[in-house]
Amino acid sequence: MTTLRTVRLAAVQAAPVVLDLDGSLDKAVRLVHEAVEQGAELVVLPECFLSMYPTWAWIGAAATDGVAVDEIFRRMWESAVQVPGPAVDRLVAACRDTGAVVVVGVNEREPGHSYTLFNTMLTLGPSGVLNRHRKLMPTMHERMFHGIGSGDDLDVVATPVGRVGGLVCWENRMPLARYALYRQAPQVWVAPTADTGDGWQALLKAIAIESGAFVVGAPQFTRASDYPADFPVPLPAGADVLSRGGAVIVHPDEGRVLAGPLYDEEGVVLADCDLTDALRGKAWFDVAGHYSREDTLLQVLSRPPRGPAAGGEPTGR
Repeated sequence: MTTLRTVRLAAVQAAPVVLDLDGSLDKAVRLVHEAVEQGAELVVLPECFLSMYPTWAWIGAAATDGVAVDEIFRRMWESAVQVPGPAVDRLVAACRDTGAVVVVGVNEREPGHSYTLFNTMLTLGPSGVLNRHRKLMPTMHERMFHGIGSGDDLDVVATPVGRVGGLVCWENRMPLARYALYRQAPQVWVAPTADTGDGWQALLKAIAIESGAFVVGAPQFTRASDYPADFPVPLPAGADVLSRGGAVIVHPDEGRVLAGPLYDEEGVVLADCDLTDALRGKAWFDVAGHYSREDTLLQVLSRPPRGPAAGGEPTGR
């Protein structure tokens, strides 16, 4: 299904109720309803919103305390989401109640198969789970808690708000992962994240230009006070804000920012996005169409690398 109309998109910036799945679900459902009351048809919630992102703010302290790491993993697993499962059912019910498409980041667990956790992005609608994507490569410290995704779930899905696809946080830096989705013609690109930096904002603008899609970036805004009093490791001394956000919606025309970035508070950024605008740009640059040059570039990728990467010396040419 290709949608060519104006749709209202929402990027939600909020903290979970850390390590409390029921509390985080209550908050997620409330935030979806609030966004829909403001006209949103697609609502994007942050990375690992159910129910904690393993942030760099405390990972250093945890890495030197094996007992604390074990306890954090146990509590993450206990507050993680099974797919399918009751937490997903509740979010799908919120989609049915509101008519919205919802994208949410979760810690996903696999009881009965393994005890590995995955950093997973769920795309949900009134009919159920539209897609489940597990992050291909957890970033550095995330590998203490999250397993590696298989890549067989890199899918763009047709929804009432257009063709929706995307990646989790620094997966968006992976050119081949992006291209696997570009080949499926996304109209809306979703990017739940924990990155709050200027480089992330620049990356989302580049993806909007490259993909020809509207981009929705949704990070957490998290304070030390969002953590339970019995969290197993100390938080940074004197810290208040641990993740300052940066929720944003970007137009494919030269990466023009339509809403946000929002910093230093919880909130929702919304934008009305005319999907016909994105189609117009394809005449100039269609990344997986006339500009793809797959006929040449896929052959290049199939060759062994040359030069220093293959053990040789630079040629100087």
